[in-house]
Amino acid sequence: MKPELSARLSSRSEKETETEAARLAELVDAALSQVAIRSSSDSDSLQSIADRIERAARDLSVALRELAQERRTE
Repeated sequence: MKPELSARLSSRSEKETETEAARLAELVDAALSQVAIRSSSDSDSLQSIADRIERAARDLSVALRELAQERRTE
C-alpha cells in the first residue's frame, strides 16, 4: 500500500467515533421530529428516545476517549 494512501485511511477509533457521532445525530433528529408532532400519547416515545440518546452519547464519549488515547500514542 502506498504511504499517502495509508495516511488517508481512518483508524478503527476514527471510524468508530464517526459511526457513534452519526448515530447520535440521527437520534437527535428523531427526537426533534417527535417533539414537533406534539401528540399527547407520545410520552413513552419521548422517554424511549431519551434513553437511546443517553446511551448513544455515552458510546460517543467512550469512542472519543479511545481516539484521544490512540492519538497520544502515535
